Amino acid sequence: MTANDLKTTDTILTDAELAHLGEGSVAYLKEVDSDELRGKFPGMPEIAAGTRLWAVFAANGRPILLTDARDAALAGAIQNDLTPLSLH
Repeated sequence: MTANDLKTTDTILTDAELAHLGEGSVAYLKEVDSDELRGKFPGMPEIAAGTRLWAVFAANGRPILLTDARDAALAGAIQNDLTPLSLH
């Protein structure tokens, strides 16, 4: 088989389709600074500036869980039947 024998197809997703990709099955874990969270976790109480926390987000970016330990974030994703992925 040569490179000319290979066929490629481009799949184009709309913004809406991309936003729902992995929805209900994937969760993203990310270590964040408390300053980054103000807009992402509405109603969050005041936290000292510079505090490092672990956040779990749905595939569409919706916040699910906030904790001070990576293991707790991982467990929270698994308890909700979500496949955890780390964001860097």
